[in-house]
Amino acid sequence: MEVLKVTLDGGRRVTAHLNDGRQVSTDQPVAEGGTDTAPTPIDIFLASLATCAGVYVTDFCSHRNIPTDSITLTQSAEFTVDDKGKHVLSAVSLLIHLPDDFPEKYREAIVRVAELCAVKRAILHPPQFSVQLGST
Repeated sequence: MEVLKVTLDGGRRVTAHLNDGRQVSTDQPVAEGGTDTAPTPIDIFLASLATCAGVYVTDFCSHRNIPTDSITLTQSAEFTVDDKGKHVLSAVSLLIHLPDDFPEKYREAIVRVAELCAVKRAILHPPQFSVQLGST
């Protein structure tokens, strides 16, 4: 079981400290009381979706000796307002931009591979979540 620690770093800055010493810092925009020094948690969430798909695309191409230097992915996200007035993520769209010389026989397969992303699977088959109190 992987455990990480989250620290509240002042203002709206929050940092996740992973077991191996790496950190993921977040902040909020100035308009929301932050200092805009780091991505927001939703930015990191969306980035994790796109970069996860990118890893799968990279591995697919690597196993077939297909260069990846001309491949890019772009992602868009749509937000709607729910019945409580909160903005909620309602749609995510990922486009894989392939060079003209990308092998035709792999074009559909690379889309299927990107759809295997573990982050996306975690959303489609969500884990159970719990929040509890603990002592410091």
